[in-house]
Amino acid sequence: MAVTKESRRLRIKHTIRRKVAGTSERPRLSVFRSNARIYAQIIDDSEGRTLAAASSVEIVGKDKKGANVDVAKQVGQKLAEKAVASGITAVVFDRNGYLYHGKVKALADGAREGGLQF
Repeated sequence: MAVTKESRRLRIKHTIRRKVAGTSERPRLSVFRSNARIYAQIIDDSEGRTLAAASSVEIVGKDKKGANVDVAKQVGQKLAEKAVASGITAVVFDRNGYLYHGKVKALADGAREGGLQF
């Protein structure tokens, strides 16, 4: 079986998820990126609930596609704003198998600037 980019990312994702879990005190900030969009959500794994979510659709709009580094940073700030409003200040970061650079790093930096600690 050939090792594809997606299968490699899923293998890395499972390794990360063995170590990282969101609790009520420190929920998990999960990132998903596609070619056109970037999504982030804060999840309480003990209850299986999404506490806050943000995406590039909110920033750019439904009609336009585009998730560059600037948009990713804005998504992180928007998510942090929603999280702080609901009383969440500390999270654990789940990069979901993606490398920590570019859009993923920009989203994390935006969330830190918005007031989240991780």
